[in-house]
Amino acid sequence: MQDPDRTILITGATSGLGRAVAESLAARGGRLILHGRDPARLQDVAAELQPLNASIDFVTADLSDLSQVDEMAEQIFELTDHLNVLVNNAGLGKGASDHRETSSDGHELRLAINHLAPFALTFRLLPLLETGAPSRIVNVASGAQEPIDFDDPHITEGYTGNRAYAQSKFAMVAAGFQLANRLPAEVITVNSLHPATLMPTRMVREGYGHTVDDLDTGVDAVLRLIESAALEDVTGQYFSIQQPAQAHPQTYDPDVQQRLWDLTEELTGIQF
Repeated sequence: MQDPDRTILITGATSGLGRAVAESLAARGGRLILHGRDPARLQDVAAELQPLNASIDFVTADLSDLSQVDEMAEQIFELTDHLNVLVNNAGLGKGASDHRETSSDGHELRLAINHLAPFALTFRLLPLLETGAPSRIVNVASGAQEPIDFDDPHITEGYTGNRAYAQSKFAMVAAGFQLANRLPAEVITVNSLHPATLMPTRMVREGYGHTVDDLDTGVDAVLRLIESAALEDVTGQYFSIQQPAQAHPQTYDPDVQQRLWDLTEELTGIQF
């Protein structure tokens, strides 16, 4: 049984990896705040998890809309006075076609959901993470990473779903490295991971039609970043499944990190 006061927020908890991680944590106790876009699917999760040991709350938001990200953050402040772990898990895969989509804010959709939303949410929730220190931010990224084209970050030319997905995950990892440099490791750690390769999730089935790793591989990898005592002060790292790994070389470039940070602040309206 975990500390009943330990509070963990998981985005994208209604299906796939997020739901499986939530189920594992719910069996251990503590407190979970679970995010989803669809209230009906959240109700399904509630019915499944409420009999387990954890205290569970739910928040709803479409992460493609930054105003809803802000509203969700406000809901979370009403639910708790601290967070011990933030798992930025919600994401959008490459899709079934190469049809370019944009968010309600006018941003390329995968960049919006996979990078801008977790960046904005993390910023809004920093006071709760500071109160819950030592706390952890876990960014569920991907081994698919491709540098941002700063002249065309929304990929108006040469769009493919693969490129959009890989650029958004590159952005998540590189911004995570920059954030880790800005936060004291003894207060908040920030790490990213590629949880597994082509797990049996809806995102993978839609984009690839086949799987490689099982879901438990990804669950165990995420749980390790949430709970491992060996990672207590480890920050600014990238993991492939459970092993330290190298992200795309340009994610470590300070100039790239700063250009990405400036672009992200501009697109989200957030000034760290």
